[in-house]
Amino acid sequence: MSGAHGSGGESEHEPKRLCTRSASPDRGEPAEGAIATVSVIMPVFNASDWLDECLQAILEQDFPGRMELSVYDDGSTDDSRERVEGWRQRFEDRGLSLLISGHNSSSPRGVGFAKNQAVCQSSGQFLCFQDADDVMRPQRVRLQCEAAALNPTAIVGCKVCRVPEGSTERYTRWINSLSPEQLLTQVYTSHGPTVVMPTWFCSRRWLQRVGPFDEGGKGVPEDLLFFYQSLRCGGAVVRVDECLLVYRYHERAATHSVLEQTIWELRVDFLQERVLSQWESFTIWNAGKQGRKLFRSLSPTNQKKVKAFCDVDENKIQKGFYTYEESKERPKPKIPILHFRKASPPFIVCVKLDMTHGVLEENLQSLQLKEGIHYYHFN
Repeated sequence: MSGAHGSGGESEHEPKRLCTRSASPDRGEPAEGAIATVSVIMPVFNASDWLDECLQAILEQDFPGRMELSVYDDGSTDDSRERVEGWRQRFEDRGLSLLISGHNSSSPRGVGFAKNQAVCQSSGQFLCFQDADDVMRPQRVRLQCEAAALNPTAIVGCKVCRVPEGSTERYTRWINSLSPEQLLTQVYTSHGPTVVMPTWFCSRRWLQRVGPFDEGGKGVPEDLLFFYQSLRCGGAVVRVDECLLVYRYHERAATHSVLEQTIWELRVDFLQERVLSQWESFTIWNAGKQGRKLFRSLSPTNQKKVKAFCDVDENKIQKGFYTYEESKERPKPKIPILHFRKASPPFIVCVKLDMTHGVLEENLQSLQLKEGIHYYHFN
């Protein structure tokens, strides 16, 4: 099992109420006194094609404790809700509670809203998040529950098997190969949370401490917002080092609706808050497009901390300087461009991981730097 503990103190933000139980005619409220050990939390929107396989896998869990499935249907226009309802008897025969609610509005409220509603109607001490298009392996709930019990302030993830095989190969390799330390140091990269949302498992108490998912709807990266807030609260990040989830890739996934620029801005803000605020000066590793974009995205205070860009491209190095043309300062700031061996840490690395046939990784290693102290990956 991989684990990493957050270093932050208490959040400046007041804890938010996770939900208010407003009366709703089709709420699947848990019965009085019927408290599960684990609630599987499943938002559903037009997932009919995948539900049978997903639900069968939940029934096949080898978890010995009390389990329930809490489903919230976010206005599906297919037969998703009826299909889940059709499994009720099979769940009850196995001693599993099935809670289903939803709305019939023509406008989906979004994944964050649906997750919050599914959590509200559930009773479990632990919460296992499940996407309706994915398939959990039989030991998922048992192994993640054991890890969460040992790490009550953690988001617990796991390794994944991607289908179709070979889709998002680089991303899948990253998910499965991060070291325990990198679960915390690589939270600023464009890949997003270092344990991916479809694998999340945590205690209800921790979820309530962090607060509800953002309900901004389509285009809002509710998982990244929650993940960052959990880190702000001093939360840990842990991964069970077994493939416990078959993680499906397809074009209809909600992930595709989030704008790259939205993610970029959140990442820059979090980097500035957690890392750059602690540094007096630093070097941006990459004098090209991505490095310059990061520089332009920084606050004026942090722009002044950039002592140099560094690179391996002789053409960029020979130019000598990057001139910040958009600056209102006169003369315009000119930042030196150095060969990486002549630059000094700490670095923010704006070169994509696993894309240079190992050259970037070798160069970093040759300088004998420690990730999380001397450098952070941003791309």
